[in-house]
Amino acid sequence: MVTRRSFMRQLGVAGAAGVYFGETLIAGAAQADVRVKSPKTPSRVWLDANENSAGPPASAIEAMVQNASHTWRYHFDEFGEFARAIAASEQVSPAQVLFGVGSSEVIASAIGAFTSESKPMITASPTYDIIVQLARAMGKAVVEIPLTPPQWSYPVKQLVEEAKKAGRGMIYLCNPNNPTGSITSVEDVRWLVSNLPADTVLFVDEAYLEFADPAKVESAIKYVREDKSVVVTRTFSKIYGMAGVRAGFGCARPDLISAMNPFMDNVIPYLGVRAGMAALQEKSTLVPERRKNNARTRTELCQWLDQNKVRYIPSQANFIMIDVKRDVREFSAAMFREGVAVGRPFPPLNTMLRVTIGSAADMQRFRQAFLKVYSA
Repeated sequence: MVTRRSFMRQLGVAGAAGVYFGETLIAGAAQADVRVKSPKTPSRVWLDANENSAGPPASAIEAMVQNASHTWRYHFDEFGEFARAIAASEQVSPAQVLFGVGSSEVIASAIGAFTSESKPMITASPTYDIIVQLARAMGKAVVEIPLTPPQWSYPVKQLVEEAKKAGRGMIYLCNPNNPTGSITSVEDVRWLVSNLPADTVLFVDEAYLEFADPAKVESAIKYVREDKSVVVTRTFSKIYGMAGVRAGFGCARPDLISAMNPFMDNVIPYLGVRAGMAALQEKSTLVPERRKNNARTRTELCQWLDQNKVRYIPSQANFIMIDVKRDVREFSAAMFREGVAVGRPFPPLNTMLRVTIGSAADMQRFRQAFLKVYSA
């Protein structure tokens, strides 16, 4: 096990490049500046970071309160219990589970284990760009291929072709994709797994999977159970509403887990462990309920956008990309002045604004501010 200090040394080049694990991404970016300098007051609506305003379930809050006085210890002896709880939830073995500080640490460990100057990370653009920035900052080769409109799905055949050219490496696929909210179909993911070149790992980021319609997308963890060269990551930050708790996990074959382990700290916040375990106990009812609530609010927003003839990318996540027909930086700044914080730019979609699906009251505030700015 590496220490926190040695792990940070391994990622020191990323830190020097200004990479920050979280939705506010690059040091010096305007959005990060806004987040740091602007307190979260009740008068402002925050729809910029794909957070879940429903917050942690009551069981998770209770677990954190009950265990707060025990945070003076690292609790190494209890991490195995967390891995077993995740394994039971995902129907894999504990040896196929890797937990981390959110899903970001798991992604970083995969970049460290499966990519290099000659082994590229192959992905589509735009996607979760923090990992692209991280890979480049660590001196890894990166290949980006445009998403395929109008579905905005990953071009799986091109990804495989690039992997064949390289002869090895890692394919990164975010499903549903951040920032577009679009999905890559069950059939395309199945084809990708079936045609994955030798010495290539498929990494599937499922941070937003629980928000998606189960009839349209399925978890790639099924391929972990089949011993494929697939790593899948999830987080408690999104559907469970615990972004500040910093707990996530990955599932993969034991040999892939072993390859990633040297890049992991193997210590996460103790309250994250307890909150995560409590939340998993009510997964079967909590996730469908929150998915339904998010879909209802998202549908209401889409209907309003349709009525106002505003274009957007259909989403299966807890956010949506809206075409504001002008530079996003300018539009976001105007929205902020109206009391609503919205997403940062995601090049090359420079006129597309990413907006988190908040509460009904949040979205009412958003509609008022958006119409004023959009019509100006």
